Amino acid sequence: MNVLKTALREQRFVCVMEFVPKPSAERFAAMDAILARGHLCGWPMTVAIGDRVGSPLDMSPLDALASFSNPVPALPHFSGKDRERHHLLAQLQRMDAAGLHQLLVLTGDRLPGHQPGERPVRYLESVAALQMARQAYPHWLLGAALNPFKYCEEEGAAQYFKAEKKLAAGADFFTLQLGFDAAKHQEAMHWVRRQPAPKPILACLMSLTQGRANMLDHVAGVTVTPSMRHMLEAEAAQSKAFAQARSVDRLALQVIGVKLMGYAGVHLSGIHEISQLLALEARLEHWQAQITDMAQWAPAWQASWQMPGLPAVTFHPPQAAWRQGESRVTATLTQQARYHLMHGMHSLLFSRRNGLSQAFGWAVRQPVWSTRLGAQVLHTAERAVKRPLLGCDTCGRCRLEDTLYICPETCPKGLANGPCGGTALNRCEFGDRECIHSVKYRTAKAVQQTAVLAERLIPCIEEHTRHRSSWPQWFGAPATRATPQSAPRSQPGS
Repeated sequence: MNVLKTALREQRFVCVMEFVPKPSAERFAAMDAILARGHLCGWPMTVAIGDRVGSPLDMSPLDALASFSNPVPALPHFSGKDRERHHLLAQLQRMDAAGLHQLLVLTGDRLPGHQPGERPVRYLESVAALQMARQAYPHWLLGAALNPFKYCEEEGAAQYFKAEKKLAAGADFFTLQLGFDAAKHQEAMHWVRRQPAPKPILACLMSLTQGRANMLDHVAGVTVTPSMRHMLEAEAAQSKAFAQARSVDRLALQVIGVKLMGYAGVHLSGIHEISQLLALEARLEHWQAQITDMAQWAPAWQASWQMPGLPAVTFHPPQAAWRQGESRVTATLTQQARYHLMHGMHSLLFSRRNGLSQAFGWAVRQPVWSTRLGAQVLHTAERAVKRPLLGCDTCGRCRLEDTLYICPETCPKGLANGPCGGTALNRCEFGDRECIHSVKYRTAKAVQQTAVLAERLIPCIEEHTRHRSSWPQWFGAPATRATPQSAPRSQPGS
């Protein structure tokens, strides 16, 4: 029985319990007990199985499912970190053989130990993976991630542009990143309702204590502000029991809040014991008897984040508070000039229309470049020209026209379709640079090319094309370029 697909189709609020698989019989037994209950406050319940949350050595979602004592209706995850196309296709085939026809597709957080400049790590990004999964299994239920908890225009707008690509690639629903900002939950809901074919959204929620706030310091893309921390510290100073009770109360209120906003369900993280589930259910029943609309909910939610003697909690960082629709930034003159220069060079040499471009195309498609030595010489020449200008890693299928001449290979994850969810105030998850997709957004806005950020679905780079010249392929196979967003979209729950 596909609990999630049925609930989404019938528009029933659903609870998805997050389970990070570890080789522990006690953990599996505890989740078995939770799932045996079958519901939370009468809402249907299922489980999501995390993939490579800690490391590539983690138990796989499918092996984890086989370790439960009873069959469970599950939503496996697929994380693209350190993965290629064949890894995804292999998981899809195993799932199909097991009768599992739903998948949450993620790019994945930074792989532990991955340092830029050292061993390169490939990340199969979610847009390309969604396209592959949808093509292989047209009728599966496919989910994608969205992180609306962004507080700079560049990273926030780029998230929504990439989400449009995920819809076009085949996503049937979204699961949000973990977050506590109700205004951002409403923002995401307003965004999805404006789409031509709105999709269901699940809110990822967790009860938050001081200890968990410290743990979230190491989780990319989760915002816990200084004022939130001060309040959590004040709760912990009273007693551990007091802080725990308050955190469960806030979680219950947050569940009720997103349900009133119109969310299709919740993705609950951090519930590992049946006692935790029952404690949450008790507070849910308490608040459901008192709150029936957002006007009643808002003051209760605000009060849950107050402590005597402390200033009001704010959910946005002190440095920024962007909301969707605000438009303030633009590219520098240098960034704009760089775009126009690169666009002019591209039109001159790679348009396939003018005489110089046709002559260059003829030259690089000569048989000599198909020999081993010739291919090596051409690869060296392209790399020598493009690496100093663009940071090019000669991926073998150049995507610069689709990325406003900002090379995706300068992203540590190699992402071409847009940012991951791990940025913070435009800084890359790796912390050593500004996110290239923030630069790309500013450039696109300045040169009136923002449609590119939502409409060009850029395929992944295949293993066999890397570290060779892209020039012969560019002139010989234009059909492999990025596809527009006009690709057919699946219906909700299809």
